[in-house]
Amino acid sequence: MLVQVENLTKTFRDFTAVEKVSFHIEAGEIVGLLGPNGAGKTTTIHMILGLITPTSGRIEIFGKSIATDREEILQQMNFTSPYVAFPYRLTVMENLKIFARLYAIPNPRERIDELLELFGITGLCKKPIARLSSGENTRVGLCKAFMNNPRLLLLDEPTAYLDPEIAWQVKNILLEAQREHGTTILYTSHNMDEVERMCNRIIFLHHGKVIASGSPIEITQAILEEERETPALEEVFMRVVKGKAA
Repeated sequence: MLVQVENLTKTFRDFTAVEKVSFHIEAGEIVGLLGPNGAGKTTTIHMILGLITPTSGRIEIFGKSIATDREEILQQMNFTSPYVAFPYRLTVMENLKIFARLYAIPNPRERIDELLELFGITGLCKKPIARLSSGENTRVGLCKAFMNNPRLLLLDEPTAYLDPEIAWQVKNILLEAQREHGTTILYTSHNMDEVERMCNRIIFLHHGKVIASGSPIEITQAILEEERETPALEEVFMRVVKGKAA
C-alpha cells in the first residue's frame, strides 16, 4: 500500500474541515478525490503534503509517517495546482531551475528541456511568469510536478485553463506515466468526464466525510441508489450538491 490515511481529522476552532477520513492508495493507481467546494479535498491534500498538521489521525506514505519523515517522503512525490503561483518576476527557466535544485536533479538543464518539450512550452523558457497565460502557467506547474520522476503525484485540477487539445495531451502523458513508470496519482477535478476516463477508483467527500468510495460505476450506483450500466459522475455530483446525499 503506497498511501494509508486513517481517521484523518482537521478542525479550525469550531469548524471541522475533515472528519475521520480513511482511505488507501495502491501503487500504480490513479485515484480521484472528488467533492463539491468545501468538501475537504484541499485540506486533505495539504495534510498529505505535510503543510497542515492533522488534529488527529495518521498518514503513511511509502510505509513512513508524514509526521516524522516528511523530507524523505517529499523527495519521492510532487504536487501541482493551477491556483498556486510561481514567483512572477522570474522566468520559466529560472523557476524550474530552483525546483531542480530543491530536488537535487542531476543534469538539471537537460531534465528541464525534456519537460518543456513534453508539455509543449519550450518557447516560453525565457518568458517571465507574469507574462504567461493561465494555461501556460498550468503547464509550467506540470513541468515542476514531473521534475523528480515522482512515485506519487498529487494533481489538483491539472487540466484547468487548458484548451481541449492540450488537455487531451496532458491526460495521455499522465496515463503513460502510470503505464510506463508505475506512477501513482491522486487526482482532483470538477470535470466528471475526465475523472471517468482517468481514475481507477474514486473517494467522494462531502462535508469533510467520505460518503462513497469505489470505481466510477460503484460510486454511481451507491449515490444514485439504482443499477446503472455506465458511470454517471456528473449526475452523481449534482445529486450531492443538491443535498440528496448525506
